[in-house]
Amino acid sequence: MNTPRLRTTDPRHRATLRWIVAITAATLVFDGYDLVVYGTVVPVLLRDPSQIGHLTPAQAGALGSYALIGVMIGALVAGAVGDHLGRRRVMLAGIAWFSIGMGLSAFATDMTVFGALRFLTGIGVGALVATAGALIAEFAPPHRRNVYNAIVYSGIPAGGVLAALLALLAPDGDGWRLLFLFGAAPLVLLLPFAVLRLPESPTWLLARGNPVRARQVAERTGVPLPGAAVGEAASGAKAKVGFAALATRRYAPATFLLGLMSCSGLLLTYAMNTWLPEIMGQSGFGQSYALLFLLTLNGGAIAGGLIASRSADRLGPRRVIATTFVLAAVSLGLLTAGLPLGFLLALIAVAGVGTIGTQVLIYGFVSTYYDTVARAAGVAWCAGFGRLGGIGGPLVGGALMSSGLSARHAFHVFAGVAVVGVLVTCLVPRRPAVPASAPAASVPGPLGGGASVLAHE
Repeated sequence: MNTPRLRTTDPRHRATLRWIVAITAATLVFDGYDLVVYGTVVPVLLRDPSQIGHLTPAQAGALGSYALIGVMIGALVAGAVGDHLGRRRVMLAGIAWFSIGMGLSAFATDMTVFGALRFLTGIGVGALVATAGALIAEFAPPHRRNVYNAIVYSGIPAGGVLAALLALLAPDGDGWRLLFLFGAAPLVLLLPFAVLRLPESPTWLLARGNPVRARQVAERTGVPLPGAAVGEAASGAKAKVGFAALATRRYAPATFLLGLMSCSGLLLTYAMNTWLPEIMGQSGFGQSYALLFLLTLNGGAIAGGLIASRSADRLGPRRVIATTFVLAAVSLGLLTAGLPLGFLLALIAVAGVGTIGTQVLIYGFVSTYYDTVARAAGVAWCAGFGRLGGIGGPLVGGALMSSGLSARHAFHVFAGVAVVGVLVTCLVPRRPAVPASAPAASVPGPLGGGASVLAHE
């Protein structure tokens, strides 16, 4: 995977951005791992009551949703505090919280404890997903933000690929516990690098009225200070921050629609990752084939999401997201046509682009839609409110499987959700215009040179 060429001549900025992209992408790899690893072990838990007790498909779906309820709460809490406390603190706390939760889940011996730990782990996941986009939006070059967001959020399907591969290698019986224990690795492998290399956003520091520290961080990292934030800090403007900003006339209609977009995307993402192995198994494919489908789904999401993100930077994300939702509807509808294996794998890859890949694009869209004072809250709303769809995904799948309906009906329901996603996406208004109180400004860069910066990139 080639990293896009940075539009900056400052080597400090390039180095800083590379570290931020590497750390946040690696963090979301483990978030994606957590998302998919449960789906890979559902067949084992359903068939072996000695692990955490006897499970029905409906109960398995509920267990999958507990983590998503935690993600929703974690994302909303991160949004409430992220625009006040800063991006760095929330990221560090989320990495530690998530890792500990995954490690403890490996030792659960009954359904209640396992469900509680899945819920607690989800809180850390939500905080990370909600904060990563805000970081990238404030460090990446303006005309490459969708691509960099796609690189970072492609860590989620990449984590799904990793979970599926490790599941193929895991031994039967208690092997699922090793998969969950591996999820605690960020505590040792990632958190130390994040502590040392993850800076606070100078844009956030400036918007929060701390110009001295903002300039110090900008000098150290080579990140240019944006003109809008300088103008607001200098004038002492008391802009609404966080969720309060989302409730203003400027953002409220779009915020509601963006939440519905995310709701559709996450319902498809979690439903497919949780139930695709079981649906394929009931359609006559063995366990190894079922996991191959999971690999194909997430692999298609990675490749397709990166390609689509480049189009989003050129054409605008809204148009591209509507197109990928259409791809999801068409491919999911065709999965029931009884095609040969090669065609089936190709359709699943396209479905990965239209479901998981679409959600990657939505995160990028949202993180660039809002100003700094509302950015973390906006991404958190997208990740948090959208989790209502994520919670519904495993539940809908479990209900369909428990009712005795065929896989054909499940895929048709999911295709219908994709159609709803298309309609909602088309209704999202254009990005709000810059308020008159925040004009473009010419501000000194980190090296003292002047640079004219648009207030609302």
